[in-house]
Amino acid sequence: MAGDRRHPGLLVVDDDESALESLRQIFEHEGFAVSVARSGEEALDTLRSDGHEVVLADLRMPGMDGLDLLRAIKAIRPDTEVVIMTAFGTIEKAVEAMREGAYDFVTKPLKRPLVVRSVTRAHEKAALKAENLALRQELDAVAGERNLIGTSPAMRKVLDTIAQVASASATVLLQGESGTGKELVARAIHRRSPRGNGPFVAINCAAIPVTLLESELFGHERGAFTGAFARREGRFKMADGGTLFLDEVAELDPMVQAKLLRVLQEGEFERLGGTQTIRTDVRLIASSNRPLLDMVRAGKFREDLFYRLHVITITLPPLRERVEDIPLLAQHFLTRFASRNRKDVRVISREAMELLLAHDWPGNVRELENTIEHAVVLCRGDTIRAEDLPDLVARDDHARQYLTIQLGTPLDDIEQQVIQQTLRMTKGNKRLAAQLLGIATRTIYRKLEN
Repeated sequence: MAGDRRHPGLLVVDDDESALESLRQIFEHEGFAVSVARSGEEALDTLRSDGHEVVLADLRMPGMDGLDLLRAIKAIRPDTEVVIMTAFGTIEKAVEAMREGAYDFVTKPLKRPLVVRSVTRAHEKAALKAENLALRQELDAVAGERNLIGTSPAMRKVLDTIAQVASASATVLLQGESGTGKELVARAIHRRSPRGNGPFVAINCAAIPVTLLESELFGHERGAFTGAFARREGRFKMADGGTLFLDEVAELDPMVQAKLLRVLQEGEFERLGGTQTIRTDVRLIASSNRPLLDMVRAGKFREDLFYRLHVITITLPPLRERVEDIPLLAQHFLTRFASRNRKDVRVISREAMELLLAHDWPGNVRELENTIEHAVVLCRGDTIRAEDLPDLVARDDHARQYLTIQLGTPLDDIEQQVIQQTLRMTKGNKRLAAQLLGIATRTIYRKLEN
């Protein structure tokens, strides 16, 4: 049988009956669910009816030999890992098998620790592939809104609110730390609104000098200031019939705040240096990484403008408060950057994922995105490992991932400590902790009750 996480599936293939029985006993003792086949043809029949994570096959067999079996396995079940058993005289063939996709080879006479270690590592790689495949499938299921990835309660609340407010015309204020995806949310609201076919115009208020910001927003007439050689339409006019996204609205100059208030109240404005009143039909979405209400109280932001912007507020959670979304986001960025860089990187190792989960992500999703791009570029194989991550992530609070346990501590106490420490690392997410520990979520609940 194929086995599960507690009883990994292993198919042993050998025409030597005594070797077959010996290997069965060894691996059943190691906790594997072992099936056996006496030929390559029998092995393929078994794999077609009941997939296995790992196949341990002899190289020299009558009929279909181990190399032909390997090729056939990779054709019908490419994610199955194959370990080849070979005699010293056929090592060249074993090396050829590695080029054909075998995970490893072991030489006869077999040494129990070596063959067990090889098969165990092959299973770990197969399990990692299966976990990443499951992540990709989950990602496909939740990625209906481009790049807004997450199944955490906090993210579900954001997505639900987007669905509710998109069809309205009310002004929306997005609040949250830098890198949490405020522009992505603004674009999602626009796409799902009746204005979705109209323009989406974004402007970063913090990136434009105060002297130019009024012109950028409202436009200017020829001769309005030095260098204004021709009339220019502003962002409000460009966004007519669509959505205008004011990023970092807290940085607006008081004079621009007053003019913005008039547009929100009257739906009209004048170009800089002009006298003609221009009407515009724009839905405004604003964002800030600073609490606007605190700025109002400090006298740094107009109270009347705040309440105009504050019709509907969506607060985006920082990544550290939705740590359960990290695997999905990491897989999303891995797929994107592997394709962009034309690299066959498909998997994130368990050690690397644990480091990603342990990091506090002060730069939020944007920092995670940059981290995965860094890792993909530096990755030498198909798996991102801990050493591929930036030092800032790889060295972050490393001690949190290790426990020091005194010799003689009862096993039940050790188990409890490991579960509690893992839950701390996953911010209390029991499903994620269970995945990291390789146990069922219900086992976590049961152990915590004891």
